[in-house]
Amino acid sequence: MATKKIVTEKIILGIDPGTNVMGYGLIKVVGNKAQMMAMGVIDMRKESDPYLRLGRIFERVTGIINEFLPDEMAIEAPFFGKNVQSMLKLGRAQGVAIAAAIHHDIPIHEYAPLKIKMAITGNGSASKEQVAGMLQRLLNLDEEHMPHFMDATDALGAAYCHFLQSGKPESQASYRGWKDFVVRNPNKVKQ
Repeated sequence: MATKKIVTEKIILGIDPGTNVMGYGLIKVVGNKAQMMAMGVIDMRKESDPYLRLGRIFERVTGIINEFLPDEMAIEAPFFGKNVQSMLKLGRAQGVAIAAAIHHDIPIHEYAPLKIKMAITGNGSASKEQVAGMLQRLLNLDEEHMPHFMDATDALGAAYCHFLQSGKPESQASYRGWKDFVVRNPNKVKQ
């Protein structure tokens, strides 16, 4: 008797948080193949009130979720810079996007910018243009599909990074520190 192979299918929403322009990208995964569904930006530059910007982020991310029904969300972790005010604003924007996903019971996965760049280009210090170019090749995107804002390709990169990571069992483990790792993996550590 022949066995039927089960093909898994899921949609991953990627978010590149921002307070002026927030990127989003969606990929559909069928089996071990990914294809871009959509990408774009949420442009808040015309809104001067920072709280109304946060409301707009929640509305738009909720709208994207309702339209595409993603199974998971991958979000880029904020880059830690020296400007505390910028970090606070960026953290709020990220938090609102996360809240929209939580509101819809969507699992959230956070990736550092270096991890996303490394997963896509093999170089943790790759430029936004290099990431966009590699995504264009990996997902067979025509030039007309490439957005004006790199925030959209950064978001697509977060989704694609999650696609690559979800196939690796080790990426599912999270540890609270070195001691936790040692306790849970005694055969991997020489004593």
